[in-house]
Amino acid sequence: MTKGGSALPYVLGVDVGTTRTAAAVCRLGGAGRAEPEPVGLGGPGGGVASVLQLTPDGAFAVGEPGDPRCTATGFVRRVGDAVPVFLDGEPCTPEELTALLVRWVVDQVARREGEPPAHVALAHPVGWGVHARGLAHQALRAAGVDASLVPEPVAAAHNHAFGRPRPGGPDAFPLSASPLGVFGLGSHGSCAAVVGRDFELVAAVDGVEQDAGAAFDDAVAAHVRASLGRELDELDADDPRTRGLFARLRRDCEAAKRLLSGTVETSIPVHLPSGRVDVPLTRARFEELIRPPVEHAAAAFARLVANAGGVGTTVLVGGSARIPLVAAAVPGRVVLEAAPETSVVKGAALAARRFVVGPEDEPEPIETSVMVRDDDPLLRFPVGGLDASDAEIAAPPPPRPPVDITPLDLPERRTVKRVVRALAATGGRRRARDHEDGR
Repeated sequence: MTKGGSALPYVLGVDVGTTRTAAAVCRLGGAGRAEPEPVGLGGPGGGVASVLQLTPDGAFAVGEPGDPRCTATGFVRRVGDAVPVFLDGEPCTPEELTALLVRWVVDQVARREGEPPAHVALAHPVGWGVHARGLAHQALRAAGVDASLVPEPVAAAHNHAFGRPRPGGPDAFPLSASPLGVFGLGSHGSCAAVVGRDFELVAAVDGVEQDAGAAFDDAVAAHVRASLGRELDELDADDPRTRGLFARLRRDCEAAKRLLSGTVETSIPVHLPSGRVDVPLTRARFEELIRPPVEHAAAAFARLVANAGGVGTTVLVGGSARIPLVAAAVPGRVVLEAAPETSVVKGAALAARRFVVGPEDEPEPIETSVMVRDDDPLLRFPVGGLDASDAEIAAPPPPRPPVDITPLDLPERRTVKRVVRALAATGGRRRARDHEDGR
C-alpha cells in the first residue's frame, strides 16, 4: 500500500481542453478496477479551468484568471504556433504552457495517489501535426513528464471500445469491422473524425472556428437581452454591480443551456436593480437559435464520413454533445455516453494502460454508453467498434527515472522558463539523493 492509500499502481490520462482540463486514472492490477476513473482537480464538474497565471507573490496559479497581463488561456490550440504568449512581458511558447499545466495535473494526482503514475497519456487536438507533437514532447520532457500523445478522437475510440461487449472473449475484436465515427462538440469548437479498427486516424477535421458551447451561451444571453430590451441596455456598464449582474447572467445562461438537454422549458433569472425577472426559454426556441452552426458542423462530418467510405457507429463526445439537436443532426447510428465530456480523458487513460500492459491483458469491458438514435428500426442495440492497436499513439522517448513531486513555486523571478528549469533540476537532485540512500 502506498502512502496515499492506493493499493495498485496506475496510469494517468490528461485532456487539456480550450476551456477545461480533466484527468482520469486506470489501475494496473486487481479484479474489477481496470475501468477508467475520472479524477477531481478541484474545479466545478471535477476538472479545472485551463488557465495559467503568474501571481504577484511569485507563485504559479492554475485555474485562476487574474491580471490579463499575467494570465494565459486557450494555449493548447496554439501548440506549434511560432507566435508566443506574453506573460508579464516574457514570451512563452504555447507548448511550454501546456506542459506546465500537464505537470501540475500529474503532481495533483500523484499527491492523491501517494506515488507518480506509471505512465501518462495526453489527449491532443487532431490539428496537432508532426511538428506540433514534436514540440509538445520536448516541452513535456523539459517539465519532467514523459507522456504518450493520443489524438482526441482516438482516445474517444479507446473509451468506446472499452464499453462494448466482446462475444469472442476479451481478446476478440469488440464489434464489427466498420470504422467508428467520432463527432465532438465542446466549448470552443467541433471535431469530426473517422477512426479505423486498429485505432488509426483515417480522416479528421478540426473545426476550431466552429461555433460551439460558448457561442450557444451567447445565443441564450442574446435571447435574454432581446426579451428585456431597455431594462438591460440602460444599466450603467461602469457600475461594479452591473458587471456582477452580467457575470451572474452568463453563468445562468450556461446553466439553462445544460438544463434544456433534459427538459423542454426553463427560465433564466435576471437580477435587476428593481428586482428579479425570469425570462422563459423553450428547447424549441433554443434549438432554433443554435441550429445553423450545429447543422453546419454535422454536414462537415457527413462529408468526411462519405469520403472515408462510411462508418458503422458514431460516438458523440464533449459537453455540448448532450444537446438533443446534435444527435438528431448527425447521420447514422449515434451513441452517447452518460457523461460525454469525460469520454476523451477516460480514453486517454485506457490508452496509457494499453501502452504499459499491452492489449492481451485488457479486462472484460463494461457497458457505459447508450443508443441515442438508430436510423434502422430493426436494429435495437448499437453495433460497431474498434479493435486494439497502438498505431495512433505517439510513443514518448525511452522512459526516464521517475520525477519526485515538487510544488510549482517560482524561484526568484516570475518566469515560466525558470519554472521548467527548477522542476527538472529539483527532480534530478532528489533522484541522485535517493540513489545514494539506496532507495
